[in-house]
Amino acid sequence: MSGPERITLAMTGASGAQYGLRLLDCLVREDREVHFLISKAAQLVMATETDVVLPAKPQAMQAFLTEYTGAADGQIRVYGKEDWMSPVASGSGAPAAMVVVPCSTGTLSAIATGACNNLIERAADVTLKERRQLILVPREAPFSTIHLENMLKLSQMGAVILPAAPGFYHQPQTIDDLVDFVVARILNLLNIPQDMLPRWGEHHFGVDD
Repeated sequence: MSGPERITLAMTGASGAQYGLRLLDCLVREDREVHFLISKAAQLVMATETDVVLPAKPQAMQAFLTEYTGAADGQIRVYGKEDWMSPVASGSGAPAAMVVVPCSTGTLSAIATGACNNLIERAADVTLKERRQLILVPREAPFSTIHLENMLKLSQMGAVILPAAPGFYHQPQTIDDLVDFVVARILNLLNIPQDMLPRWGEHHFGVDD
């Protein structure tokens, strides 16, 4: 199996709930164990942007997402925002990679400054301090100087900043195609197989001068 077997997936209150849900589905299909975190704001955005309304309690949410994605029992683990005993809160138990998608600029700022006011921020802090893979997918426009400075700081710490900005060279026909572009880029960074998006030049055999 290529790529990490255990991944922390966090969703925060920026627009783009479809990215997080699609990534969750892909990780489940690739038999990864997903440690799922979501902010209250992200739940509100999700209900606005999709037809998915998550239960409030972690246990009920875990059961819902397991059925929604067709995951095996225990494959998705959901933790509350102050569950400090969860594996993601410690370097000794945290997965090898973490993705925050979508990543609000407030969460971006908190991670950049080392704030640990909730489990999402703590999990990201653990990922950075343990020198593990942290992928942040901000969805904001335009970016302020503060946003850009925070991204630079995080990039210098080793995080990957992957803006939710789909390309068009694959000639997307639907919104799902645009979502898949960003999710495929995340999976490529994680070194997890994906068949949603061909790599640039993958089917290129050269042209005559």
